Amino acid sequence: MFYAPAAVPDYSALKKCWHPVKYAHQLQERPTRVRLLGHILVIWRSSDGKPHAMEDMCIHRGAALSQGTVDGDEILCPYHGWRYGKNGVCTAIPQLEDPTVVPSKAKVPSYFCQERYGIIWVSLEEPRWPLPEIPELEADDRSLIFTGPYPWQADSSRQLENFTDFAHFPWVHPGLLGDPKKTIVPRYSVETDDRVLRYEITRPEAPRNEEFPVFFNEQQSGERHSQYQLYLPYTIVMRQDWGGSEQMIHLFCSQPVDNNMSIGYSVIGRNYYHDQDPEIMKRFEDTAFNQDKEIVELQRPEFVPFDLADELHMRFDAVAVSYRKAMRDQGLAKRVDAQPVAG
Repeated sequence: MFYAPAAVPDYSALKKCWHPVKYAHQLQERPTRVRLLGHILVIWRSSDGKPHAMEDMCIHRGAALSQGTVDGDEILCPYHGWRYGKNGVCTAIPQLEDPTVVPSKAKVPSYFCQERYGIIWVSLEEPRWPLPEIPELEADDRSLIFTGPYPWQADSSRQLENFTDFAHFPWVHPGLLGDPKKTIVPRYSVETDDRVLRYEITRPEAPRNEEFPVFFNEQQSGERHSQYQLYLPYTIVMRQDWGGSEQMIHLFCSQPVDNNMSIGYSVIGRNYYHDQDPEIMKRFEDTAFNQDKEIVELQRPEFVPFDLADELHMRFDAVAVSYRKAMRDQGLAKRVDAQPVAG
């Protein structure tokens, strides 16, 4: 039976939002190809180190600019050497007697691009909102760890909503993030302010995992206090503490590659365990995200159905309910009769 949800992500509206496309340390001297909302882009750095994003296609014969090279503030097509500036305008055609006599049509679309929190962000149209302010990730007392990225065969809405789900911890992450003997989700509430959802929860801490001693739960028991800010469409900032000054901050954001593919980025900042090998946290994150991936990739449909009547919701699903309402209210999800195609 074909399942046609009543409301789905609006890919046209999502073009006006910032999305992660790469970790900053992954973008070096050579240009790189990425896919965002069905668009194939090239990202590259100019001589000042700033990142830029353009359509990955030379206007001449459609060659991939990501296969080319960067020379100062220009990117060169690998096929015929045409040169493009940071704004996507062709600056020189070497086959001409005067290479600077360039037709006005010789240009490719360029996009909004910036680097922050160790991530390259792109917006295909003028963004509606700025990136969230996360001062802890730019503070000197934090040790930053970049994990992933995590490609999933699922829409970013599913990847994001999985991160908000408290009820699955004992079942999907026993001994890692949850305790199978403690399955009740404590009561909490969600406050929606424009494009930001705010909520917090105090829940029983899972027994300390000696293989992955990444949390400051040295008492072997107790509670973990978590504060969340969910920024539409696909970004979450989570702050955790255990009753003292020790705090972990977790930035998670998802790249909507297309309507059935997403890539998650996870940046963690801690003011404790500065000398711990970061590979321990990376292995912890890999384990948890791979456990989630097995579940989420088989969810149907591949994206969150944004009509509340399409799935059954319980009291402990308050975040999911608020998220679906906010996406609709902000025009980032829409009613349709059939599954959309990104592009």
